[in-house]
Amino acid sequence: MKVLITGGCGFIGSNFIKYFNKRYPHYKILNVDKLTYAGNLENLKGLERKKNYKFARADISNASMMRKLFDKFNPDSVINFAAETHVDRSILSPAPFIKTNVIGVSVLLNLSLKHKVRRFVQISTDEVYGSILHGRFREDSPLDPSSPYAASKASSDALVMSYYKTHRLPVIITRSSNNYGPYQFPEKLIPLTIINALTNKKIPVYGDGMNIRDWLFVEDNCSAIDSVFHSGEIGEVYNIGGENELENLYVVKMIVRILGKPDKLMTFVQDRPGHDWRYSLSLSKIRRHLSWHPSTSFESGLKKTIEWYKKNTRWIKSAQTGEYRNFYAKYYSQLGLDTR
Repeated sequence: MKVLITGGCGFIGSNFIKYFNKRYPHYKILNVDKLTYAGNLENLKGLERKKNYKFARADISNASMMRKLFDKFNPDSVINFAAETHVDRSILSPAPFIKTNVIGVSVLLNLSLKHKVRRFVQISTDEVYGSILHGRFREDSPLDPSSPYAASKASSDALVMSYYKTHRLPVIITRSSNNYGPYQFPEKLIPLTIINALTNKKIPVYGDGMNIRDWLFVEDNCSAIDSVFHSGEIGEVYNIGGENELENLYVVKMIVRILGKPDKLMTFVQDRPGHDWRYSLSLSKIRRHLSWHPSTSFESGLKKTIEWYKKNTRWIKSAQTGEYRNFYAKYYSQLGLDTR
């Protein structure tokens, strides 16, 4: 089988490729990544020596470039991880999110249709549902995105399903809760908290810190996507969650406690505009149809994650590029924080 995987140098994509390659060494993999600030070839160090693995640097919204890659590789299947994903960035500059998450997906869909791929898996997010005070979102719940990022992902989900309904393109969508684990870019809550705590810098907490997220260890998400890819039903959506619903403040305090750092590092900052209060997913569908369930407790996954960041300071430095530092120096200054 020949599988074209986009965004494979990012956090979830790189973890998935390593998982996928180890589990299916006979599959041929083409990893296509633009290598933006969040894409890092070091995430897949060592795989370049594998005969079944190839990497191509390309922007999925560039139709001409992607056409050449599809023609040369002629994939049987496509798994699309490529996306702009950070809510804060989407609030300040939404255009790149529309380009990658909507236009880029349309390019992939058209080429997949032309090449008659047997399976197209779109990696989405629970944020497309918006916030829920009580209960849990099901796969047929209405989409109600709050941020430009979530709106761009909801748009791409709708586009993907339209190709199934109009062209019978064999698509499947996964919507996962908040992932965490090794190789996550430092702008997200857990790695940002770990890195700032390790370096004794202020740890920003939005609002009162009571916003609730469901935390999913990235390796569990990889196993779920694997199950969906091989056994999921065409034209369906599958929620993937960790069943670890925790307040942001609790997560930050847990990291600070594990690292033996003082609580005074935590500082409450102005809340994010349109900040969703709570995300929660029903996993009944993926449990019932694919017999999948999360296997990593939050405490176990968090300790593994913290140990990885403690041991990989060189990776952290390589991830914190000039573009990253400039963005967050500006963003944190708006919050009244010193990032030095």
